[in-house]
Amino acid sequence: MSKRFYFNKPAGESTLHRSDITSFPGGGQSIGVAAEKLRNVVDSNIVPRTNEHLSQIKTDLTLPGGIYLDFKRVFDIAISVAALFVFGLMLPLLALIIKLDSPGPTFYSQDRVGINRRRLNRRGGERSFDDRRKVLRPGSPFQVHKLRTMGVNAESGGPQWAAKNDVRVTRVGRFLRKTRLDEVPQFWNVLKGEMSLIGPRPERLVFVRQLEKDIPEYHDRLLVLPGITGLAQVVNGYDEDLDSVRRKVELDRQYIANSGFTQEGRILFNTIGVVLKGDGAR
Repeated sequence: MSKRFYFNKPAGESTLHRSDITSFPGGGQSIGVAAEKLRNVVDSNIVPRTNEHLSQIKTDLTLPGGIYLDFKRVFDIAISVAALFVFGLMLPLLALIIKLDSPGPTFYSQDRVGINRRRLNRRGGERSFDDRRKVLRPGSPFQVHKLRTMGVNAESGGPQWAAKNDVRVTRVGRFLRKTRLDEVPQFWNVLKGEMSLIGPRPERLVFVRQLEKDIPEYHDRLLVLPGITGLAQVVNGYDEDLDSVRRKVELDRQYIANSGFTQEGRILFNTIGVVLKGDGAR
């Protein structure tokens, strides 16, 4: 069984209920309707509009554990082996069209911030606030791997979020992003235990440092392994501005709070629908 954590909202504020989070397709709703409902709930109820409101949210955070995490790891390994086997068969063709489309390597690697194991109590798996050491990194660093979808000098002007109709994306890159084939190499990260199939999306350190100043609860999403897909990825999509990041953080925290097999299955089902429809690609 997974442990829970609870949100004590300021008086008068609404809460995003578990029934809202788990009403994915399969219960009679379409993917679009379910996602839109969740976006509306997030916009109207869960996202504090000021830093003052954010600072008033008190949490009692614990990690999921036991059979759930063991099964999740076994599932991650099984899916990763299968995905990488199929990907290996497709790789020669994918590598050829990537190189024919634009000069540069087939793969693209980038440093990301993973799970923060320092904040966990080794015996109980709970958050620890007694670590007085200077924290240089908020989580374990690792390199995430993707198929290259941009030109080699895409960030010559500095790190930046992907934008809609991003001019840095190549023609083949748009296809890879729409089909999510560019994400498949990350199953190697899953196999190594740096990521999970489902979890909060890993971010770059430069953005973590920017966002932690405006969103006090940002580091809470680092309490579990990052994922290729997840509740925030399906519902919130790409980060566009600070408000979208606030929604992502709250959805990631709700994902941790509701950890369980049912939620994992619904997120996975929703992800398949998003991939088949090509929703949210940039």
